[in-house]
Amino acid sequence: MFMHNKKLMYTVRVSEPNPVLASLMLEQFGGPQGELAAAMRYFTQGLADEDPGRKDMLIDIATEELSHLEVIGSIVAMLTKGAKGKLAEGAEETADLYANITQGNGSHTLSLLYGGGPALVNSAGQLWTGGYIDSIGDPTADLRSNIAAESRAKIIYERLINVTNDPGVKDALGFLMTREIAHQKSFEKALYSIDNNFPPGKLPGKPEYTDKYYNMSQGEGDMRGPWNQGAQWEFVDVKMGDAPVNGGDGNPTVKLAASEMAAVNAVAARTMSKPDADPLTGAELGAGPRAGGTVTKEKAKMKSKKGK
Repeated sequence: MFMHNKKLMYTVRVSEPNPVLASLMLEQFGGPQGELAAAMRYFTQGLADEDPGRKDMLIDIATEELSHLEVIGSIVAMLTKGAKGKLAEGAEETADLYANITQGNGSHTLSLLYGGGPALVNSAGQLWTGGYIDSIGDPTADLRSNIAAESRAKIIYERLINVTNDPGVKDALGFLMTREIAHQKSFEKALYSIDNNFPPGKLPGKPEYTDKYYNMSQGEGDMRGPWNQGAQWEFVDVKMGDAPVNGGDGNPTVKLAASEMAAVNAVAARTMSKPDADPLTGAELGAGPRAGGTVTKEKAKMKSKKGK
């Protein structure tokens, strides 16, 4: 059950309208790192989680993210309030009104299409989608994804703080950014409260491959570090022509019934290419983009005779 408190979680004080800044703020309203995506991610995870502690945490944070959505949406609404009223009432001359709502970065779309209200789009106008939710149903995998999501959201808030001089907006964005840090801490604590949290899932890895680091690119820039050296790692230099790591000749195989093999062979024979053929093509005759330069009449005749 949800009940709405009419007071914002954090008081928003916007100094003056700014439609361009409003369109940038939409990144955290309807964008992939935004508050709606976060709320839906944690809410759906919480509904499915069997652990009462994690369920409570996920629902709490999901509900807070909805509060953040209200804060960022209110910022957008305040930043577009002047343009919204002028647009609705025709309070300015056409040229002045046009200049007011077309300041750049999609501000005209926000004003015209959505009437200055916060829309579930990102700063480029892309509609919000449930495809932003990447939950997979395993708590260790989802918690790691949540940690990354909170990290990305913090970075977006930092960038938004850097593009505004409005002290009230900066203050509210600073609060929202800081809460991303707090949520990341909660998710990390929840992850490490699971004894067997790595690797994700139930099945262990194959021991002969778990601790190997395959150096698949050689040349300038090859480096060693804790990601490929130390007690946990066996460093393997992969050279051109090396045999597959599990033996064999590296070619894929499949067992087919005799009738299936006959059909495959028939298709291969019917669609076989002729490497020594050089047919005259439409591209060469100028029917499309030229692939080989100008075709002379003599060359065309020679190819025609060769084809016959």
